[in-house]
Amino acid sequence: MAEKGCRPEPIAERGAETRALKLEILKNRDDFLRAKKGRRHGRFALAVEACRSPQGAASPSTVRVGFTATRQLGGAVERNRAKRRMRVLAQRVLSRCGRAGYDYVLIARTGTLSLRFSELENDLTAAVSAVHTALDRDRN
Repeated sequence: MAEKGCRPEPIAERGAETRALKLEILKNRDDFLRAKKGRRHGRFALAVEACRSPQGAASPSTVRVGFTATRQLGGAVERNRAKRRMRVLAQRVLSRCGRAGYDYVLIARTGTLSLRFSELENDLTAAVSAVHTALDRDRN
C-alpha cells in the first residue's frame, strides 16, 4: 500500500521508463553537510535528509542519494549490510517517488537491520513524502 504523496504505478507500467529517475551516489562530505541543513524526517527504521541539489550538479532526470550508518548501529558487517539494504530501497523508492534536482541522504537506524524489507519500503516512502511536504511548505 502506497503512502500519501506517491501514487503507485499500474502493474503494466512498472517496467516502463515513464517515471524512473536515475540515481547518482553522493560521495563528497560537502554534499552530506548540505543535505543535513535541509529538511529531515526520521522513522523507526531510517531517517531521510533532503535538500535541493546545487545548480548544475545533476541532470534534470537524476536524483542524488547518499547513505550513512554510524558505529552505534554495530560493527562493519552490520553497517555494510544496512547500507546494502538502503541502496536497494533507494533504487525502488526514490526512482519513482524522488524529485529530480534533489539530494537525499538515508541514515540507517537499528530497525534497518531488523525490519522486513516491505516495512522498510513503507517507512522510506512515508519519510520521503513527509520531507517533500516540508520542502513544499518552505518554498511557499
